[in-house]
Amino acid sequence: MTDTEITGGCLCKAVCYRAPAEALWVAHCHCESCRRSSGAPFVTWAGFPKDAVFWEGEPPRTYASSPGVSRGFCLICGTSLTYEGARWPEELHVLVATFDDPEAVTPARHVYWREHLSWIEPGDGLPRFDGTMSEG
Repeated sequence: MTDTEITGGCLCKAVCYRAPAEALWVAHCHCESCRRSSGAPFVTWAGFPKDAVFWEGEPPRTYASSPGVSRGFCLICGTSLTYEGARWPEELHVLVATFDDPEAVTPARHVYWREHLSWIEPGDGLPRFDGTMSEG
């Protein structure tokens, strides 16, 4: 990774990517769909312009997880990597946990808080939105 880019990839390193060092946004998502696709109680996404993320090695495979939503993953090791939604056609959302340096970004909010697990109570002081930030 350099000061101008973020690098990352899947567990087996068959699918790797480069993205700009500056994400459009970074947020923790608590929706059920993200939980099920990742096997985690919540996930942290960083949004990038779709045309600014470059794949090296194998490209991710995709799965249509719901209408208008495609999730990218490694066909070999199964690592969840990306989210693309019809609501944000120019963006690609990348799971921060797949960055080579996840500390390179800092989350700014919690989204889909209405779906959070009752035993998750972060003390980070970040704003919590019932949907996306634009939905409130």
